[in-house]
Amino acid sequence: MSGTTAIDVYQDRCEQLFLAGGNAAVRRAAQEGLDELGPQPDLYCWLALGHAVEDDDDHDDRAEEAFRAGLALDADHLGLLAGYAELCLRADGFEYPGRAARASVLARRLKESAPESAEAEQFAAAERWARRGYWDDIRMRAVVGALQGRDTEAQARALAEDLRQRDGDGDGDGGAITQGAGTVDRAATVRAATLEALSGPWNAPVRLLGRYRTAAWAVSLILCFATNTMLRRTGVVDHFSLWGYLWLIPVLIVDRRFAAVRKEAEARHVAHLEAVLAERS
Repeated sequence: MSGTTAIDVYQDRCEQLFLAGGNAAVRRAAQEGLDELGPQPDLYCWLALGHAVEDDDDHDDRAEEAFRAGLALDADHLGLLAGYAELCLRADGFEYPGRAARASVLARRLKESAPESAEAEQFAAAERWARRGYWDDIRMRAVVGALQGRDTEAQARALAEDLRQRDGDGDGDGGAITQGAGTVDRAATVRAATLEALSGPWNAPVRLLGRYRTAAWAVSLILCFATNTMLRRTGVVDHFSLWGYLWLIPVLIVDRRFAAVRKEAEARHVAHLEAVLAERS
């Protein structure tokens, strides 16, 4: 593409890998660009973000190093200011008092430099999130759980469809990863991994429970309540019993199985995307 510079290529690689959830791949791409092109504020920003999103103490330390290195080159870089301010905002004030205290300083610099920028709005949203209450956390966990449940059901329905297509076509390539016009299809990668991991007669119960996950959870909860009630009324237990909750084990196993397949598929997708982007550059 005419007018595209080397820094643009590396930034595009980092952005696509970041959107795909490939945090380690983002760090590798940013570090490769820094090694090739020398110190660049934009690449330090991507390197820092690749560490910061891990939300781990060691990664936070590495992120802070990258943010500082970038700001030493460009003190008014909005991405670096916003990212570093957000990192400091979530720092524990007891363990990292210096880092936590820098949040207000960085926020002030960001608002003075570009009060109407997207970076300033993003940090303002992070500030509101940092001030959330206990019930907000509970609601957010409920939303995340519901979304994961819908992902599991959608994954199971896609698996059933892929199995029907494969059996109808008479070939074993029903879930192949598609790549058209130089793009990597994430959904196809997940479907291919699911088909590979959960096909076969031994996984039939997993597929069945996954496809009817909502009904399976409802039936399991009813059986839990009925079993515990029966145990109390027959005198087997006096008050509370864990035996009835054994009915939940099958659906919990299914959820963990689909989550593991999804995680493996996402890693495969990122690896494939990273290879494609590296070839282009």
